Amino acid sequence: MRQPSDAEDSPHTASTPLLPQARQADMGCVLIAPDKFKGTLTAAQVAAHVAAGLDRACPGLRNVQVPVADGGDGTVDAAEAAGYRRVELGVRGPTGRPTTAALAFHEGTAIIESAQASGLSRLPGGVPAPLTASSRGAGELIGAAVRMGAKRIVLGLGGVACTDGGAGLVTALGARLLDESGAELPPGGAALARLHRIDVSGLTDLSGIEVIAATDVNNPLLGERGAVAVYAPQKGASAEDVTILEDGLARWADVTERMLGRGMRDDPGAGAAGGLGFAALAFLGARMRPGIELLLDLLSFADHLPGARLVITGEGALDTQTLHGKAPAGVARATAAAAPGVPVVAVAGICSLTAEQLRSADITAAYALADIEPDLTRCREQAGPLLEELAVILARDWIAP
Repeated sequence: MRQPSDAEDSPHTASTPLLPQARQADMGCVLIAPDKFKGTLTAAQVAAHVAAGLDRACPGLRNVQVPVADGGDGTVDAAEAAGYRRVELGVRGPTGRPTTAALAFHEGTAIIESAQASGLSRLPGGVPAPLTASSRGAGELIGAAVRMGAKRIVLGLGGVACTDGGAGLVTALGARLLDESGAELPPGGAALARLHRIDVSGLTDLSGIEVIAATDVNNPLLGERGAVAVYAPQKGASAEDVTILEDGLARWADVTERMLGRGMRDDPGAGAAGGLGFAALAFLGARMRPGIELLLDLLSFADHLPGARLVITGEGALDTQTLHGKAPAGVARATAAAAPGVPVVAVAGICSLTAEQLRSADITAAYALADIEPDLTRCREQAGPLLEELAVILARDWIAP
């Protein structure tokens, strides 16, 4: 692969290899640590296709596959691939219909992906329900983890269909949200405008359980950067809905903070996952951590780096969001910290980052399916075979003598 000069503004490649080919040939395995190609391939499938392409180009080359995630869709899958036990449970989806969701469990640690129970993919027929969608199912997964004896709960925030500030999660754990007449509120963010009192007498006791919220966003709960303004339109909210939901979350924050005697609405991450971050801070005593950093720790990513000659990461679209805490940048940053000098290259469906932007994220080069197949529809439909072809090209550039 031709490497661009600093003056070039290529969206597909970065700087020259950090190690000469002769030295690379003396090193050990290739570490494959991609995120999912959203809507096309899971992270484990991406890793498997990359490995197959590498094997075609360099038969016998040893590789280690460590699929990763950043707390959103695919987090449970990544944990399962790393040896966590997958536990499937019946919960309520975002519209209240029964659905099946999974958590991952290992040695007292439960990894919960809020999207598993409350995600956009759980909407019946894909029809949005911006005013009434609930996070109750995510709370039911937390309750299940407590009953399983979890001593640490990692709650991945992202990909949810609801903007209810985590109110549904809290009710699933035993709290009651009451209006001025003492009646319980119906689910969803819109109803929160009528909230008068929160009865926490039946709330599940989480004392002795460490709760960590994993997210790649730092939005506050309210305002122009808040959960409603930024994310609710992506969940089907109209301009009128946005006003209703903002009023509901403001009331939710007012009553909660008055009850607890402290403010959390402006904390970084409070607006994550439709405000689930706020509920995690307020009612679960959660600590916020960048999702990819936390997941890399849980997956023991750094333990796989000694002896690695190359790290391959990636996601469906390498773009400016990648630079702000997404999985490929996290993998590259962790590699640079633990194994300086080991090059990190990325694979993707499309790449809109320049060489300079890639370097700023410690990614040495990028390879996109769109480079070898301009038809984006075929890129999605044939993502696996095309990814193997891309891995062959990558191997010839970085591994083959």
